[in-house]
Amino acid sequence: MYLFFKRLFDIFLSFIALVCLSWLLIPIAIILLLTGEHYVFYFQERIGKGGKPFNVWKFATMLKNSPNIGTGTTTLRNDPRVLPFGKFLRMTKLNELPQLINILIGNMSIIGPRPMVKKSWDKYSDEVKACISKVKPGLSGIGSVIFRDEEYYISLAKEPVKFAEQIIHPHKGNLEIWYYKNRSLYVDFMIIFLTCWVILFPKSNLIYKVFPTLPRKDLQEEVKIWNEKNV
Repeated sequence: MYLFFKRLFDIFLSFIALVCLSWLLIPIAIILLLTGEHYVFYFQERIGKGGKPFNVWKFATMLKNSPNIGTGTTTLRNDPRVLPFGKFLRMTKLNELPQLINILIGNMSIIGPRPMVKKSWDKYSDEVKACISKVKPGLSGIGSVIFRDEEYYISLAKEPVKFAEQIIHPHKGNLEIWYYKNRSLYVDFMIIFLTCWVILFPKSNLIYKVFPTLPRKDLQEEVKIWNEKNV
């Protein structure tokens, strides 16, 4: 029953959102056509349910050849590959809104693990892969709330790519295992609420009061320890 109502909710909410947000989506598309590299959408292959690849929709925010430049698939705060208008879209998370189309199609859900590129997927343990592959990736999720300012912490670290791979990535895996084991309509609705909450109150730790069993890491402290080890 959970999966039936979850899909029903996904279809209803994504359709209503696309209609209600058309006043915002259309101007963004026009601005992207007139600025940067003059393209609106960025399609990237990600891993979905069952470990099968699919193309995720996003508003274009970076140079087309970004995956082959600089830090590759790891994006830093003030990353020079990010286009001027793209920086605004990324800060407000508006670049993710086209994934409502993915949700309507059925290869994503409103809430679930964030869809990953194969390179990131391959770095997960078999346990994490087994959990993630059983659910559809989401527009938002427990990892999206916890790592709402991921680029900031990565940028503070010495050897940022290694920090992302060795500290952030494993913790994301633990969070997704937690979500898989605790998933329910209540958890999904609370993650939707918390996704909106942290946009208004980015420093809030309300999520740990709502979900007290959630695995926890102090990223500021993790960066400090990492930098001391990598002097």
